[in-house]
Amino acid sequence: MENFNITLEEFAQGQLLLINKPYSWTSFDVVGKIRNSFKPLKLKVGHAGTLDPLATGLLIVCTGKMTKQIDTFQAEEKEYTGTLVLGATTPSYDMETEVDETFDISHITETDIYNATRQFTGEIQQYPPAHSAIKVDGERLYEKARRGEDVELKARTVTITEFEITAINLPEVEFRVVCSKGTYIRSLVYDFGRSLNNGAYMSKLRRTRSGNFKIEDAFEVMELVNNIRSLKVQPEAVK
Repeated sequence: MENFNITLEEFAQGQLLLINKPYSWTSFDVVGKIRNSFKPLKLKVGHAGTLDPLATGLLIVCTGKMTKQIDTFQAEEKEYTGTLVLGATTPSYDMETEVDETFDISHITETDIYNATRQFTGEIQQYPPAHSAIKVDGERLYEKARRGEDVELKARTVTITEFEITAINLPEVEFRVVCSKGTYIRSLVYDFGRSLNNGAYMSKLRRTRSGNFKIEDAFEVMELVNNIRSLKVQPEAVK
């Protein structure tokens, strides 16, 4: 975004910011970077919907009183684009972990791939990845998984409004998904591979929309941070 005309007073009162989360950053990394840019002022900053570290794209960040509306923004429909790799699986369902099993894909046709999406539209049941941020007994599942502990996963109901195959260049398949809150695209990819009696893991993921907010309108993290740091601090901003 080229224009930046938000004052510190407005940040304190409450702003909704659209951020293009970089690859390998956690959502918390983004929030922390923005929160620190306000120093010495202490403002509430939070995000509305976690993106995995290996994913990029739209992250909604709220400041000040706008943080009270985070649950509302989290509940909005999401759109993603991504790439899956057929013929292999990983424990994390993405590239965080190494391939643990491989499969022959020579028999899989483009028609098979297009047809397989049909069973994943509408209301479906899916299990979250063991390597996820869901808390069990006060601890993130990925912390247990990284220690090699078995974790009990519970199925959840999610809604897939659209599942479109946009390009096929085997073993890679590009896709676009529109889905409800709480959907794990990694799990969708894993289940998609199983539906072909094969395996699949996610190699790329980008959130392009959340509700009516689009990635095209997002700030780059450091662009926003530098703009905030350039503002003249007014002590009354947070009174």
